[in-house]
Amino acid sequence: MDTTMRRVCSRWQLLEHWRYLRGLGERAAAPRDWQPGRNQFRYLIRGQSPNHFSPNRGYCTKQAGNSENHLRRITIRDIQRMHEERVPICMVTAYSYPQALHADLAAVDIVLVGDSLAMVELGHDTTQFVTLDDVLHHCRAVARGCRRALLLADMPFGTCETSTADALRNVTRMIQEGHAHGVKIEGGKRMAPVIEACVHSLGVAVMGHVGLRPQSYSARGGFRAFGTNASEAAELLEDALALQEAGAFALVLECVPARLATAVTTALRIPTIGIGAGAGTSGQVLVYHDLCGMMTHPHHVKVTPKFCKRFAEAGAEIHRGLVDYRTAVKQRRFPTASYAPYQLPDAEWERFGRLFEQLTGQGLQSISAPEDAQTERLDPKHPLSKDTSTDETEYLYRS
Repeated sequence: MDTTMRRVCSRWQLLEHWRYLRGLGERAAAPRDWQPGRNQFRYLIRGQSPNHFSPNRGYCTKQAGNSENHLRRITIRDIQRMHEERVPICMVTAYSYPQALHADLAAVDIVLVGDSLAMVELGHDTTQFVTLDDVLHHCRAVARGCRRALLLADMPFGTCETSTADALRNVTRMIQEGHAHGVKIEGGKRMAPVIEACVHSLGVAVMGHVGLRPQSYSARGGFRAFGTNASEAAELLEDALALQEAGAFALVLECVPARLATAVTTALRIPTIGIGAGAGTSGQVLVYHDLCGMMTHPHHVKVTPKFCKRFAEAGAEIHRGLVDYRTAVKQRRFPTASYAPYQLPDAEWERFGRLFEQLTGQGLQSISAPEDAQTERLDPKHPLSKDTSTDETEYLYRS
């Protein structure tokens, strides 16, 4: 097969893979910034199973024997393969069906229904207040939108610490009722027996979590980096090795000095996912609200960590849209006739007029037109009367 034919086949197969997006109710175009080369689809050209990674699409493999045109689910074997091939692993949190759809469309490898739900969705100051039922509710919603990524769920505070039996019972609920593919359990080597039981007794995939542990907020005196001295660094390594031996398929390293995170990653056989731990880990995870810049509300500003980079300004756009909507409603500029498409024929209107008069004792002509009603005039000093910044809107939330 000559070079031209190879290129045509490669692009045809790429477009075939993108058809899976239709199953999500979306249509998308292939990425413009990726020109597939001769070797990137060699498996597809030969008619073999691709099991292959691309920089924009992740592992692109059709599920054998499935008539639907969509990519198969990423598994922990794919995650391990990325680690072995030194392909960075991308993980993000999600808490709702729309967020899961966006994560899947972006080809994120792992979606986590995190206990950060407590802070970014439920308005708490720590993750300790979220319950198992809270996470189950949100996990079910995320599972409906997450068709491709590996779906994990955090085990909330208190669900795995009391006893191994309680942990197994709660993890079982997360899989059966939450529809998660695996769980993340926070804690060091003291949680190794629980993780071992989940992996070997239940057969559930478990991701560990060491370093800063938000569920231990009270005992550690707040949210602070971990591993900033030799003793803590040694403890972190011991925790990581213990969880690896217990059967964890990956570890989250949170708020750890970058060179320590790199050293721990080198010492392990399993991948590490960093959050505030530098670029030397096997992959990265960020909270959906943080990376999307959904921080117009002062509460989000307060709980956003220093290590988070904003990749979008969704919060500012959402705020602008809501302010514009409220202003248009108050000034009766919405809805216009184009947004009121339903009609009552004149003959039926006259008939209704007679019925209206019988029921109310007044005629339709007595009804004033909407444009004659009074519109609200905002005080020029009110924050909603102009484009506002985060600092100005904070006025609205003060008690």
